[in-house]
Amino acid sequence: MAEKMPKRSEVEKSLTWDLTGIFKDEKSFKDTCDKYVSIGEGIERDFKSKLKGAKEISDCLDRLRELEMLGGWLENYSYLDAEVDLTNMKAQERLENISNRISAMESRLSFIEAELMEAPEEVLMEAARENSENLGYFRFVLRKKPYRLHPEAERVLSALSTTFEAPYRVYNMSKLADLAFEDFKAKGEDHALSFASFEGEWEYEKDTELRREAFKAFSKDLARYRNTMATAYQAHVTREKTLSDLRGFESVFESLLMDQEVTLDLYNRQIDTIMEHLAPHMRRYAKLLGKIHGIDRMTFADLKVDVDPDFEPEISIEETQDYIFQSLGIMGEDYQAMLQRAFDERWIDFAMNEGKSTGAFCSTPYGSHPFVLLSWTDKMRDVFTLAHELGHAGHFHLAHRNQSIFNSEPSLYFIEAPSTMNEMLLTNHLMKTTDDKRMKRWVLSSMVSKTYYHNFVTHLLEAHFQREVYRIIDDGGSVNAEVLDRLKRETLQKFWGEEVEIIPGAELTWMRQPHYYMGLYPYTYSAGLTISTEASQRILREGEAAIEDWRNVLMAGGTKKPVELARMAGVDITTERPLLNTISYIGRMIDEIEKLTDELENEIH
Repeated sequence: MAEKMPKRSEVEKSLTWDLTGIFKDEKSFKDTCDKYVSIGEGIERDFKSKLKGAKEISDCLDRLRELEMLGGWLENYSYLDAEVDLTNMKAQERLENISNRISAMESRLSFIEAELMEAPEEVLMEAARENSENLGYFRFVLRKKPYRLHPEAERVLSALSTTFEAPYRVYNMSKLADLAFEDFKAKGEDHALSFASFEGEWEYEKDTELRREAFKAFSKDLARYRNTMATAYQAHVTREKTLSDLRGFESVFESLLMDQEVTLDLYNRQIDTIMEHLAPHMRRYAKLLGKIHGIDRMTFADLKVDVDPDFEPEISIEETQDYIFQSLGIMGEDYQAMLQRAFDERWIDFAMNEGKSTGAFCSTPYGSHPFVLLSWTDKMRDVFTLAHELGHAGHFHLAHRNQSIFNSEPSLYFIEAPSTMNEMLLTNHLMKTTDDKRMKRWVLSSMVSKTYYHNFVTHLLEAHFQREVYRIIDDGGSVNAEVLDRLKRETLQKFWGEEVEIIPGAELTWMRQPHYYMGLYPYTYSAGLTISTEASQRILREGEAAIEDWRNVLMAGGTKKPVELARMAGVDITTERPLLNTISYIGRMIDEIEKLTDELENEIH
């Protein structure tokens, strides 16, 4: 029987992150809790019902910035500790307590936003001129002002914010704490299965029988929670629709896109253009995979298999550092120093253990340093994942150093551009430093099957599915497990056509990602990658000038809207041209993979 996943207490310390980067000990954590409450109470005492003039408003927001930073430390520390082991009830309880405490304080301080909403715009502008570090807050207020409810209603909604997060917590606990996977049998042996091992290993298994049996077993166990997860999701989207209606938005889409500062046209174009123009390229890629692996009929369970699974080398974390430094070092000395600290100071949690959150993410508490989570499998593909997450880290490291907490957060539309840029830089480096055809094919196929598949296929199909859900909700309907299964199956069939069989279990893919609880997030992956693809091609053409422009984009943080940030990098997203260029780029990579495959086969024969 295959080896079971270790418990968190059994993994090597060197593979875990060091949260003392936020709080050195429990006393520091508790002292900050007390300080957070003290500052919040002081703001309420000194400013409630007094935010009439520019000076009072400016003074209040100056103190609120510190409170926001401390709250971020408390929340991130608790969240990060809980995410590495969802079976740790003590960590879960602390996260719940901190969330409740912050929610209560936000409710008490909801008067700030309420009073600023009532203030004349010229007073807000005067306050903004008094301290530019608060500009981001004023932009936020002015954006929300037309949709503001009565102050007492806003206070109540703020007090209920933790309750509103319950559907996501139900989903997460069901997925990572309650849902257990049985061993599956294939080729006369038992094989261990977990969420992390399926998404990190079994999906990529080169043996078709093993891969398909793992998919079947994974889907069978996943299906046991489909009604629970569907109920949680229905509660989440119903809340979003209710709030949208209460605030007077024309649609839930308009409500969810407001904070992204992009239009509905940009959102729809991203989904529709990719569904139409990328699908033929990816069907061709699926056909190529079938040819290489001798698969007569490609199924959904076969789409993650590598072009050359025997070539991908095992790689240690230590060896990975060389790839990271060599490929991303062009971003500047301060960026290089950040990368070195990430390894030396244990900003990264590499461990794979029971109860750990699946996938990968980067958390970026203001005033501390970034933290990266992934589950290391000793495969070369992990280098791309790490480069991606360090892209988020580098982005916020630079933004936090150059902007205030209110000015540092960019639109969600742009958030994936810096991370995918790092994957492009890694690819560029690898392609320039090898003449080996097999290595070149591996690099290109990794970009297609990991970077672009992840962002332009997996998450884009999530976005298409999500749009169909919201259309139903917007029309006054509801969704259950059967409806969600049907919508997901239809989305997959539309994209893959006749070339890929959408087998039983494929429709359950909606259960695997938490992004549906994060607003209109899934489509932004392809939006970010479109920007980074165009900007990375410019770096190849123009070198240092394009790099400097990109660094300026990262340092700008949230001071510009997505269209303006993209323009700073030399990309005009007001047209469909960057998106069509990116899709053509993917097509050319598939052309090259086909060509290299033919050449390698001819050399063998």
